Amino acid sequence: MTKSVLILGAGLMQEPAILAAKKLGFKTFVIDANPNAQAVPLADVFKQIDLKDKEEILIYAGELFHKENLCGVFTAGTDFSVSVSYVASSLKLPCHDYEAALNASIKPRMRRCFEQSSVPSPKYFSLTGKDFSYEKISFITESLGYPCVVKPADNMGARGCRMIRNKSEAFTASKIACENSRSQTIIIEEFMQGPEYSIDALVYNGSMTITGFADRHIYYPPYFIETGHTMPSTVDWKIKKELIECFASGVKALGLTCGAAKADIKYTKNGPQIGEIAARLSGGYMSGWTYPYSSDLNLTEQALLIATGHEPKQLLSKRIHLAASNEAFELYEVPSKKVSAERAWISIPGKIKNIEGIENALRVKNIENVFPRNIKAGDEIDFPRNNVQKCGNAISLSKDYEQAVMAAENACSKMIIRLEANNLMTEDFLNNGQEEDEKGFPPNAYSNYEKVCELDLQGTIPANKSILKDIEPFIYELLDTPQKDWNYLTALETCRRFDLYMPNHPELPKARFWKALFKGGLQAAIYVSDSCADI
Repeated sequence: MTKSVLILGAGLMQEPAILAAKKLGFKTFVIDANPNAQAVPLADVFKQIDLKDKEEILIYAGELFHKENLCGVFTAGTDFSVSVSYVASSLKLPCHDYEAALNASIKPRMRRCFEQSSVPSPKYFSLTGKDFSYEKISFITESLGYPCVVKPADNMGARGCRMIRNKSEAFTASKIACENSRSQTIIIEEFMQGPEYSIDALVYNGSMTITGFADRHIYYPPYFIETGHTMPSTVDWKIKKELIECFASGVKALGLTCGAAKADIKYTKNGPQIGEIAARLSGGYMSGWTYPYSSDLNLTEQALLIATGHEPKQLLSKRIHLAASNEAFELYEVPSKKVSAERAWISIPGKIKNIEGIENALRVKNIENVFPRNIKAGDEIDFPRNNVQKCGNAISLSKDYEQAVMAAENACSKMIIRLEANNLMTEDFLNNGQEEDEKGFPPNAYSNYEKVCELDLQGTIPANKSILKDIEPFIYELLDTPQKDWNYLTALETCRRFDLYMPNHPELPKARFWKALFKGGLQAAIYVSDSCADI
């Protein structure tokens, strides 16, 4: 009888799992709360079940166990590893222990495990919504010192997560974090200063194999927006070894013994400190795309083999022993051989008129994938405050580090989200409308924006003419800098792209146009042109 596997989640991040399971010969049963999720058509059988409802999932899995030869329960890129372990352990299928999965999913439990095992991680406080008060949150944040960080206790994708830079930001930020928590619980912790890394691993038969080590690129305080990652990391081997050893100690402290583990970890002035460890493969395109590209190892396949009680032979044959001392596990790695870079493109606030550039992005040399987010004309859009609000991602592959990075960034720069003219959200952004506790956010596209605002710009840019023709020397000087905006264009490149895309632009007021370009990049420049044409 054909064996089957139950996969939690039918979104893009679960697509590699469904495809890998089918390739391995399993019948795929897939569940998701959204019957219109992207990967639903790939499933052999789909059933609509909320992934939080572990009891309903268990009932369904029990039926599959008896009728469909179910041999594994699996997820990747979701925060429902607890549901996986609850169901799989109930059916005596391979998985992390249920309590260990809880440890890796609920941040206060995670921090307590790290404390008890002396695993380096930030000092923290945890409280629930019913314990909220301005005085208590002020006391906690002042005890930790500014900046500090607030997070929901049980969410992913940086939803509700932000930096608290001073006392006036603390209460509102904590309230928003609580609203993003299923249990109405938050954690407030020390801010870790230092470069950040993502590490994937598979834990199997007392060994831990590193299956992906990437540099994370985090920007735009007070939020933590991952604009991409690059694999392999450029970190020094000595530091990399310390980070891996710390990760392994954290995995042991949580009790993870059978399956995937994923770390977000920083290297601070005091050495490694763990942000989080999850009991699953990473999302964010790392486990399903960039690592398989760079290593030639289908990580999801190997994780599925472990989850279904099979030996991950390809994993075992490819791994090399790490010269790292750790009492928790025998440590191995399947290293990356090529460079894969993932980058995101984002938008300024407004309402979408249309989306252009996907074909141009796909034509960029060394680009493997372009993944637009599910947004369309008429949708309102904002500068991202978490990692699910980005507009799309491009993934590259090359033998050369610089070429891989350049390709991913170039592909993102080809994307244009054109905004509806004369929109209040966009006008508010261009006129520096900001919430009091979000000072400096959204950021300016270029640091010379303030200098442009000081200029007494008179007159107009003639219709249908290059914006660089007859440009004032003092404006050109402000344009001529190497700084790139969030979509990887310098100010001069933005001007040239505007000339390319908007050769028939209307007459443009100089003051409004140049302020917009330095504030919001190409997207804002096109918006001003469209708004002038619409008058």
